[in-house]
Amino acid sequence: MAAELRAAGLIIFRRFSGHIEYLLMQTSYGEHHWTPPKGHVDPGESDRETALRETQEEAGLTENNFKLMESFQKILNYKVKGQPKTVIYWLAELIDRDSQVKMSDEHQDYKWLSLDEACVLAKYQDLQTALKDAHSYINSQL
Repeated sequence: MAAELRAAGLIIFRRFSGHIEYLLMQTSYGEHHWTPPKGHVDPGESDRETALRETQEEAGLTENNFKLMESFQKILNYKVKGQPKTVIYWLAELIDRDSQVKMSDEHQDYKWLSLDEACVLAKYQDLQTALKDAHSYINSQL
């Protein structure tokens, strides 16, 4: 039996002109789907370490650029090619307004989007739910 596929990432948001916007990145492979930065957990690495490493690798953003909200965590479970996969997301607020997203080769585009726009691009129901839950959490913290 194959090991469970496991990935971790960050739902990154920024407050812009009174609105909340989410960072989604479009993969440069497969169906070119849109997701927050995330990636596979390496052996010996914690989920949190993976989320931070993948965000740096894929978006060029580090903990100097954002504030991690560890009290928000969303776990998604689904199948990829018949294999169960678990993805853990934390929430992070971009605090360095001048920070630029620097994409890796794994992505061909990125966008800062309102919740509604993000849910349109995030085709998967569980990701849409994660974004909506994040949005509710952000608003409850204001």
